[in-house]
Amino acid sequence: MILKLAVRNVLRSAHDYSVYFATLAFAACLLYSFTASGDYLLSLDLTADQRGIYESASMITQAFSVFSALVFAFLVTYANRFILRRRSREFATYGIMGMEPATMARILVYEGCVAAVVALAVGMLVGVLASPLFGAVAAFVFDAPWQLLFVFSADAALWTAECFAGLMVLALALEVRSLRKHSLLELLDADSTPEQPKGTARLSVGFQTLLAVVLLAVVWGSCLFQPVQFIVWILPMGVAAVLATGMLFRVWAIRRPERARRRPDRLLVGLRLFDLRQLQARMSLSANAMACTCVLIAVAVCMMVAGLAFSVGMRDGFGQLSSHTLAPIGYVGIFYGITFLVAAAAVLALQQLAGAADDRQAYRMLGNLGCDAAMMRRSIRSQVGTCFALPMAFALVHDVFGLALVAFLAYTLGSAQFPVIVAGVVGVTVALLGVYYLITCRECGRMLLPQESE
Repeated sequence: MILKLAVRNVLRSAHDYSVYFATLAFAACLLYSFTASGDYLLSLDLTADQRGIYESASMITQAFSVFSALVFAFLVTYANRFILRRRSREFATYGIMGMEPATMARILVYEGCVAAVVALAVGMLVGVLASPLFGAVAAFVFDAPWQLLFVFSADAALWTAECFAGLMVLALALEVRSLRKHSLLELLDADSTPEQPKGTARLSVGFQTLLAVVLLAVVWGSCLFQPVQFIVWILPMGVAAVLATGMLFRVWAIRRPERARRRPDRLLVGLRLFDLRQLQARMSLSANAMACTCVLIAVAVCMMVAGLAFSVGMRDGFGQLSSHTLAPIGYVGIFYGITFLVAAAAVLALQQLAGAADDRQAYRMLGNLGCDAAMMRRSIRSQVGTCFALPMAFALVHDVFGLALVAFLAYTLGSAQFPVIVAGVVGVTVALLGVYYLITCRECGRMLLPQESE
């Protein structure tokens, strides 16, 4: 009975949470394909020396895939939190009807297991079908002959399943804990109650600005003038960059309406005033999460550029090291860059979906006041576009300093075509974020304008 209810709920919500399911499936596909890439390379017609290098690369990639699982743990936890917030009223209804908290927790766990199994199966199936494509990327990086082969790796499938099991246990444990600690009244109002500012959000605007400038001066200065110390302390530097970026986003959200009021002729056009107020409220609470995505995008660009520079770029370079020597490091950099980029794009999309869930009443009121659907759709695109463009733009600012360090290392090792590599990586990054932006706009419009077809 409970399992049947859980399956029905998952089927009913599959369209509502398409970004969530797509991200889970893509995570499974990426984890599987990355781990299986060594098996694909070893299936090619290789020399003894090449086989030895690629066997070492396979062990390196499998060891580093643990960190990609940690990134997706953050992503899955964030996504499940969003889903629980959206469905809190439904669980409150179960409680009002007399269902025990333990039974509601079982429903939640069953739903999570069903979603995870479906996403895992779809993701690994796509990974197997796309193995020639992922193999082509790996062969290109390692400069190996490519063949059209479909490869299934039992070890990679087992590793991916183990990672997913661990991720879902963590996410579902946090969901059950959150469900049990809220009363029925809190669950009824959870999807409409705004979150309260925490941490640095309580500081004054001036102090946040000053602190952000100091932190960024330390991070960027270390990257340019003390690169060794920056690499040694890269994790604390990353935390400092996230905190500083979050404070600047929050300050921007507060100051932007004040500057807009200086141009009343533009402020009162369409729903611009409404958009500014919505952005201010949303970013004042989610600035830190947006800062995390911003830094993830910046790191992703640097890692992909470094990966390509230390592998493909070495083929035409003038250094003493060959492209085969650094190819394992380059491939790891490319994979983790893609992982971080997808995770950042998915979190941005989930943030906007969560915000849209909170904005349903506001848009319903706009409709009651006579606002047409086209104007409201433009409002949605404007808000979502700002929340995608701002992290992307500031990530490129971070990359100005990060890529300076990568360029120094690349030219020192003798890598070539560095500007071309940077342009290609930035173009792919913008294109991927653009795809997620279009999907997010469509889903937000469907949530806020249910009577309108996109």
